[in-house]
Amino acid sequence: MNQKRVASLVLLVFLLAACGGQPTVAPTMDVGAILTSSVSTFSAALFDTQTAQALSATPSPTSTDIKPTDTALALASPIESPTQGFVFNPASTLILTPSVTGTIFTPTPNPSSLALGCNNLALIRDETIPAGTVMSPLQVFTKTWKVENNGTCDWVYLYRLVFTGGNQMGGEPSGLGKVIPPGKWTQISVQLMAPKQPGSYVGTWRLGTQAGGAFGSTLTVSIVVASPSNTPVPATNTPLPTATNTPLPTNTNTPLPTNTIETPSALPGP
Repeated sequence: MNQKRVASLVLLVFLLAACGGQPTVAPTMDVGAILTSSVSTFSAALFDTQTAQALSATPSPTSTDIKPTDTALALASPIESPTQGFVFNPASTLILTPSVTGTIFTPTPNPSSLALGCNNLALIRDETIPAGTVMSPLQVFTKTWKVENNGTCDWVYLYRLVFTGGNQMGGEPSGLGKVIPPGKWTQISVQLMAPKQPGSYVGTWRLGTQAGGAFGSTLTVSIVVASPSNTPVPATNTPLPTATNTPLPTNTNTPLPTNTIETPSALPGP
């Protein structure tokens, strides 16, 4: 390709010389000198261009083959080390809640919140079996409460106590059997039996409608069953009956009856 360029330049020089338009004959030039000059000019231009390209080119990094190794990669240690940096996470910020000290206030329930519709009950007092009464095992007793109808409708005949928790102690209450209008008080009772095993026992009851819906204050029975005493019963020395010597009956020799042989009578004659 360089030879074609040189030939083109030489041809261009001759054409310019032929078309000069001067009347005088152009001095004769040495063809070798012209070729040498053209080649020098072309070489200088070519070398300058390659030098500029070499200086402006960015060397590309050589790729090096990475050979796999059998060495396991080190994993991040879950244990905090002195070289690890501290990362602040707002989501993990510890929230300190002040602890409650002293006596916690227990609110008294509002009597109106114990109502069931227009029915409600207020406890006046325990009439029998105060809390902590000591009972013998399997002792039968009757627990009675004095209560007031603080609702707005009558308690009717089929209202009865409803067991709500603790130890029922065999209680099976019957119907109220009377009508208690609002603002009046009455006594309601249930017959119970102390458990057989020693210990403390508590049962809770509430008055309920004929459908079983409980309302009013909780009625509580609390007893203590005492351990049976291990006092031995003294033995009574009962004298054994004395033997009586009853004489045996004597044998009496009763003579046996004698056998009598009957002598046949004389036969009658003919």
